[in-house]
Amino acid sequence: MANSQQSFLAKRLDSDALPLAVGDVVVLAALITFGVVSHNGTVVLTTDPTYVALTVAVFLIGWAIFAPVIGAYSAGAAESAKAAIPLAIRSWVPADIVGVGLWYFLPGRGTDPVGLVIFATVTILVGAVGLGVWRWLWFKVT
Repeated sequence: MANSQQSFLAKRLDSDALPLAVGDVVVLAALITFGVVSHNGTVVLTTDPTYVALTVAVFLIGWAIFAPVIGAYSAGAAESAKAAIPLAIRSWVPADIVGVGLWYFLPGRGTDPVGLVIFATVTILVGAVGLGVWRWLWFKVT
C-alpha cells in the first residue's frame, strides 16, 4: 500500500516544479490578503492579524490538499505554461471550495448563503486568474 501511495505522489510531485509551488503560495496568499484588506481596510493587518492569517491558511489548506493530487507540481506542469496553467486552475477550484467551506466556520463569519456563493465565485475567479497570470509570466521569464 505504501508503495502505491508513494508512486502516486511521485508522479505528481517533481522537484523542477518547486518554483511554481513557491510562486503559487505567494500569489494565493497575496490575493487572499488583498481581499481581506479590501473588505476590512488596512487596519485589519494590525488590529486582527490572526484573522488575516487564518483566512489565508484555510485557502492554503485546500491548495495543499488538491494541488499535489491533481498534478499542479507534476513534471508536465514544470515543462510549459500550456500544461501548468490548466493544472493550477483545475487544482484551485476544489481547493477554493474547501477554503470557503473552512472559512465559513471561522468565528464571526456570516451565515448568508447567497453571500457565501458570491464569495466562492469571486475567490474561484480571482484565484484562477492570479495563478494563470503568475504561471504564464513564469514561463515567459524563464
